[in-house]
Amino acid sequence: MVRTRGIHRSLGVVLLVGLALVSVSLSVSAQVPALSDREQIERTIQSYFDGWATGDSALIGRAMHASAHLKRSQDGKFVDMTRQEYLNLQQPRTRPPSLATTIVSIDIVGPTASARTEISVNDLTFVDFFNLLRFDEGWRIVDKIATPVPRGSAPGPMPRPIKETVLEGLRRPWGMVFLSPHEVLISEKEGALLRVDLRSKARRVIAGSPTDLADSIGHFGAGDNTGRFDVVLDPDFVNTGWVYLSYAAGDARNRVLKVVRARLRGDSLHDVQPVFVAAPPSPERVHYGGGLVFGRDGKLYVTVGERLFTERSEPAWPLAQDRRDPRGKIYRLNPDGSIPRDNPDFGAGAVPGLYALGIRASQALTVEPRSGAIWFSEHGTHRGDELNVLRAGANYGWPLRTTGAYRDTAFVPPAARDSLTAPVWSWVQTVAPTALHFYVGDEFPSWRHSLLVGGLSAGSLWRLRVEGEQVLSAEELFVESRERIREVLQSPTGELYILTDQLDGKLIRIRNAPSSPARVPTPP
Repeated sequence: MVRTRGIHRSLGVVLLVGLALVSVSLSVSAQVPALSDREQIERTIQSYFDGWATGDSALIGRAMHASAHLKRSQDGKFVDMTRQEYLNLQQPRTRPPSLATTIVSIDIVGPTASARTEISVNDLTFVDFFNLLRFDEGWRIVDKIATPVPRGSAPGPMPRPIKETVLEGLRRPWGMVFLSPHEVLISEKEGALLRVDLRSKARRVIAGSPTDLADSIGHFGAGDNTGRFDVVLDPDFVNTGWVYLSYAAGDARNRVLKVVRARLRGDSLHDVQPVFVAAPPSPERVHYGGGLVFGRDGKLYVTVGERLFTERSEPAWPLAQDRRDPRGKIYRLNPDGSIPRDNPDFGAGAVPGLYALGIRASQALTVEPRSGAIWFSEHGTHRGDELNVLRAGANYGWPLRTTGAYRDTAFVPPAARDSLTAPVWSWVQTVAPTALHFYVGDEFPSWRHSLLVGGLSAGSLWRLRVEGEQVLSAEELFVESRERIREVLQSPTGELYILTDQLDGKLIRIRNAPSSPARVPTPP
């Protein structure tokens, strides 16, 4: 019994010591926060840097997965090297005093990542592009391509766009225009026309809005397009004071897209004049259009949606194809609403001002600053979202043709009666494109002349690299912080802004975060 008691006492001491050690371990672990994916990737790449600098094959091997390959073009020939072949080339050496290493960019999507890095030594910079995967043991490099360039000639750091909220509490903002570098007009779909000072954040309601405005408050919320839409300034605004507004006009039963202009004096609109009405009114609360832009020719271009939710409601000859019906079209007008004499001729009975047809639900137009060409976005039904270049007299095909699928699966479109103009770009997924803007600033040098596209579906912001009228590539931004985007534009001094389409809408400044060599903390 005494012996047994001693064994129990010993076990008790062991258990107490063990519990104490576990407690200490948990306490220490609680003080060391788990590293983020980005921090883990930075450590992996830093291990590669350190191994490369000193010829330490063990450090390089720790960063690379066993299946990794290293590829390059040498003297016009493709070279593919396994991880082991690369490690066998390493020889111990002293770290070069002129060595500089930089992680230029990291892009992470789930368990995959890509990184661009630079290793500069003497007169050369080695630009490496890594692909990485996350394994149980951590992030590992699975392949690499690289090229040497003369030091100082490598392209600058890739942009690191970040969001900075400037304003909150906007009621589904739709359009925005700069009065000066620091003052804007913002139209709220379910609110007012606001004058905002971006420095003080002070906002004032502009008085004198049209009295026939219809809104979606109390109806269908986000699924109801009724309300205020775009706002643009007259090309000679400094002298004329004209502001142009598009909105849904009507009553509880029927509504119609309407465009007016008014003189802005202080915080109120005066001398309100109708410019365009897409009559007849109808009860549908969707697809008004409402996009406005002044072309380089000084004419006002207006988008008008088809106003139908499903193809089941189409007449025998679809509305967007009917030259006598104002819906589903794009119009070109003089600033006072009169019809330019050089507009295309669509024949007897065509609606006045008609410039192009075959439009479903276009909400945005923009001018390409180098060519003066006008680009416009188009909403599909199930996918089928498009970008088009506007041409006089063109037929863009809806609903005779779509790059997506019809909402009414039983719909069979009639045969086309004339040639149809294909889009310059369409997405394979639903984007619901809204805002369009060609970037011309200095903050993101590699973005110059790219087309920025805001989308409502899944809250997407796209950068499309454009050459002439051809889209070369498309990149989706902010995939980890999505927000419904209604407007994209730049200030007169080049700052980039977006508006979010929410009941608590925001004005957000897009900044380029400063790039610097990654500093990875020493592991404990």
